[in-house]
Amino acid sequence: MLFYRLKHPRTLGRTLMKNGNIPEKLVYKLDEISRIAKLDSKVIENWEKEFYFIHAGQTAAGHKIFRKKDLAIILRLKELVDTQGLTLAGAKRRIEEEFGLKSSAMVHSDRLRKALYDVREQLKDLAASLEKKR
Repeated sequence: MLFYRLKHPRTLGRTLMKNGNIPEKLVYKLDEISRIAKLDSKVIENWEKEFYFIHAGQTAAGHKIFRKKDLAIILRLKELVDTQGLTLAGAKRRIEEEFGLKSSAMVHSDRLRKALYDVREQLKDLAASLEKKR
């Protein structure tokens, strides 16, 4: 397997695997990502759910599509997990560092509790107003 460096880690990731020719496109279908990364599509879908920084779009026909940056992240995740032996949590931290991503800041439990209470009250008010309209 050959590796080549990209110009800037924040643009497309630190390294991409060069396995044959990776087509230069704006978006890639899920099966293309699966073939390029040599990963099962279910693994990619699970990573999409697990990692907030992988964003799949959808075509009008409902097919998942990924950006070039997502491909770079998926390839880097595979490299970190498979060859470097990192856990998914460790790989997530490394990806956030290399791609200049920030995870959401911790929210104090009292602020979170108040926000949830406010949402609950708003939902109660909404339910009451809907009941009145019946």
